[in-house]
Amino acid sequence: MSYSPIIQKTIEYIESNLDKELSLESIAQIAGFSKYHYHRIFQKEVGVTASEYIRYRRIANSANKLLYTDEKIIEIAFYYRFETQESFTRSFKKYYQLPPGQYRKIMGKLTLQREEIMLKNEQLLKGWRLSGSHPFNYKMGIDREIFHKGKASGFLKSVTVQSQGEFATMMQEFKADKYLGKRLKLSGFIKSKNVDGFCGFWMRVDDALHDVLQFDNMGDRPIVGDTEWNHYYIVLDIPENSAVISFGVLLSGNGQVWIDKLKFEEVDHTTPTTNIDIAIDLLDEPSNLSFEECE
Repeated sequence: MSYSPIIQKTIEYIESNLDKELSLESIAQIAGFSKYHYHRIFQKEVGVTASEYIRYRRIANSANKLLYTDEKIIEIAFYYRFETQESFTRSFKKYYQLPPGQYRKIMGKLTLQREEIMLKNEQLLKGWRLSGSHPFNYKMGIDREIFHKGKASGFLKSVTVQSQGEFATMMQEFKADKYLGKRLKLSGFIKSKNVDGFCGFWMRVDDALHDVLQFDNMGDRPIVGDTEWNHYYIVLDIPENSAVISFGVLLSGNGQVWIDKLKFEEVDHTTPTTNIDIAIDLLDEPSNLSFEECE
């Protein structure tokens, strides 16, 4: 059984209610599970407990308010359900190594000096490159105002796109050697805005001749329109003759997509793959050679 749709549904609820009381019991009830079962599957799917997820998302949103609003620290603390400013300070310092006041003072100055990075040369974004059918109609970069956790996220957005048929990808490639014969899971968080085509993670496994062995671009579960941060993943087998693993985020048409906290992990074979079968069905013998037959 795939728990992904259930986890995504509850994360959507969490993201919309970070300023409200969020108990494990109430969230588990939305999922239709006992709180103990929900706790286990959330941690397995996302990598942290639901309580930890809520805590670091509240802290991340607090960091944004510290830099981009004039709200008092105590007001931010109460808004995100911290009982005292002291408890907020302890939690904030755990993630950012600075108390909220110092973070606002130090990071605020840096933010004023540094506008959002819009890369003219995508090679400046370490490890990532821009590709696709019309990459010149898109931009990628780092967003320090919108992020899921930490201090920044990556983004891909349309600039001069003419149709939904155009697409671009923010991508990486690496050698498959360490993962031969294994099952690999790519997971992370995505947020979208005004996507009129679709967006999502993608992952491809090629052999040395550049033939595709495994592939998934979330085409059967596309992300469209405006969505808040949520958790998505791809699972593919890495055959013994694999040579290259490619992955990234895809944006088709207009809009903007943000990605954050991507990770790879080996999973056992009880975890279903998301591979899209792109093999062409071969006929047993030639047909309609005189072009007289119709469908």
